[in-house]
Amino acid sequence: MAHLELIRRYGHLFWYVPEEAKQDISMDAVVEAILNYGDMDAVRQLIELAGIKNVAAIFFRQNKNKRVNYFPQVTNFFTLYFNRHAPGGTDRETV
Repeated sequence: MAHLELIRRYGHLFWYVPEEAKQDISMDAVVEAILNYGDMDAVRQLIELAGIKNVAAIFFRQNKNKRVNYFPQVTNFFTLYFNRHAPGGTDRETV
């Protein structure tokens, strides 16, 4: 599973989760943590392992919620990025 590999590589982003519970972290939480706090290598790995359309779909679904945990700059950047690079996996209404 892609998200387990990402959790193993970027476990420091989930410092608040006990080691024995890290395998239970959802893909949605992995996407949110990496887009918000990860470096460009982490973002590249996320897109490579999970697929850009899947990551874009998760990102846009999360941003439709009333409470959004993404920083405003992250939301702006990845909205523009996914609308350009993940056609069909985006929500054009958020632009």
